[in-house]
Amino acid sequence: MINFEEIYSQYFKYVYKYTLSLCRNETIAEDITQNTFLKAFKAIDSFNGECKIQVWLCQIAKNAYFTYCEKEKKRTANFYEHEWADTADFEQNFSDRETAFEIHKALHKMEEPHKEVFTLRVFGELSFMQIAELFGKTESWARVTYHRAKLKLKENLL
Repeated sequence: MINFEEIYSQYFKYVYKYTLSLCRNETIAEDITQNTFLKAFKAIDSFNGECKIQVWLCQIAKNAYFTYCEKEKKRTANFYEHEWADTADFEQNFSDRETAFEIHKALHKMEEPHKEVFTLRVFGELSFMQIAELFGKTESWARVTYHRAKLKLKENLL
């Protein structure tokens, strides 16, 4: 019988480093590594020993990473589809990492309160009501400010 505690202790760092090399994000690597060992624990009876256990674990980690990427891609696409429905080209550009960096640079140069309202709405995922409450303004003010920020950002990027 296989002692899973030993497997976890012996191979956690190995799998974590492998996962980190895939995603280059410590938090995501930790989550995927934990998910890998959970899946491995559930499927340990199917491990037949034809390969080294670390190879088997890394294969599970790789699949878990690809699953994570697919979910993240769908989540991001759904978010931007909702937020940028009127600007399909902008949505496609935002998903591109290089363009995302350009957007962050343009956002960094934006004046307040537009910069903060946009950041709170898009990255902080706050509602317009919550943003209005933070600024001591109305929900309409938050909507208008966000809309203007979005227009300024698009203008700076074009």
